[in-house]
Amino acid sequence: MGREQWKKIWVGSAGNMVEWFDWFVYASFAVYFADAFFPKGNDTANLMNTMGIFAVGFFMRPVGGWLLGRVGDRRGRKAALTLTVTLMSASAILIAVAPTYAVAGYGGIAVLLVARMLQGLSVGGEYAASATYLTEASAPERRGFASSFQYVSMTAGQLLGLALQIILQRSMSEQALHSWAWRIPFIVGALGAGIVFYLRRNMLETDVYAEDDTRTDPDRGTMKALWAHKREAFLVIALTMGGTVAYYTYTTYLTKYLSGTAGLSKPTASLVSFCALFLFMCLQPLAGRLSDRIGRRPLLITFALGSTFLTVPIMTLLQHAGSFWPALGLSLLALVVVTGYTSINACVKAELFPTGIRALGVALPYAIANALFGGTAEYVALWFKNGGIESGYYWYVSGCAAVSLVVYLTMRETRTIDLHRVGKETGDGTGERVLAS
Repeated sequence: MGREQWKKIWVGSAGNMVEWFDWFVYASFAVYFADAFFPKGNDTANLMNTMGIFAVGFFMRPVGGWLLGRVGDRRGRKAALTLTVTLMSASAILIAVAPTYAVAGYGGIAVLLVARMLQGLSVGGEYAASATYLTEASAPERRGFASSFQYVSMTAGQLLGLALQIILQRSMSEQALHSWAWRIPFIVGALGAGIVFYLRRNMLETDVYAEDDTRTDPDRGTMKALWAHKREAFLVIALTMGGTVAYYTYTTYLTKYLSGTAGLSKPTASLVSFCALFLFMCLQPLAGRLSDRIGRRPLLITFALGSTFLTVPIMTLLQHAGSFWPALGLSLLALVVVTGYTSINACVKAELFPTGIRALGVALPYAIANALFGGTAEYVALWFKNGGIESGYYWYVSGCAAVSLVVYLTMRETRTIDLHRVGKETGDGTGERVLAS
């Protein structure tokens, strides 16, 4: 890769990292501020209410996917990426200053809800904009490798959030964390977003977008244009279903599961998550590069098979892990399986659509799938737990993976697709569809 391509990947990834830091710290610090916004009572119920607001952010993602996907296709990837980080900065500031229930009653919940809606809008567009940008900015034979940095940056954001949590847990009392210190990561996120805003103002547009010959098309980036590629849109929803549930299970929910179910202390649970996620992050470029050599489908199928048949035993064993090393080993095994999806899902989705509808085509279906499955994963898990049948959630994750497995087995390979020719008549069929006939 040339220096210019590395620069594009770095700027796109840096913004993605801050976006996902802000998104993740809400989930990871929820155990400390859940009681601050609701009346004192059932701790699990308060955490469920807080996670319900977390899920609201996911339900705003389709709106953000539509709005920012349209901006990305009509005004450029740079414009969409700059707007997403602006929205994320605003949401982080709102959460940092939100009044508690003791100060403003349910007014604090209203502020929290607005902030989560802004985060949902932002992340709904960020995923597609960064996936499209990273895929288009790379050489054709390295698209898998380049796009894998989306989950490198996403995971780096989570690691920073976890690292800050571990530092605060070891330097402050439990009372301070519940009282006011939970606001610190949101202040940090707002400052980081300001830095990335400056970087993105000066970023370079991708050549694929700049050279596209349909830039004057009035239907570019519209629902009408997306409907012309509805089969690909439904494919994105289906192939995302299993991956997003598994990903959120072993990332944002893992710390709560280890402390609330496996019986590990909160600091130990956070350390397990940190170590597992760090190794997981390092695997992404390796798996992405492997997909450039052998194709996307083998990795996707491996993920789906592993998640379908290993989720129940892994989660069951985790429940009885008892200490750091067994918990780390099982968590890492789960994340190695998930790598088959995370390392390449960005480029697979971007490779399905032509340039004029690529950002919206990735954004809206992906956001819908996340609203239905990813955003509700923690809430569903807590619902099963509250009902005394926590093992039911393990089967739910396996079932979602099984549905995606069917899709992976029936879709065509996308590795050799020419991004300039996707959806166009080429005579040899290589630029048209990537669905099985």
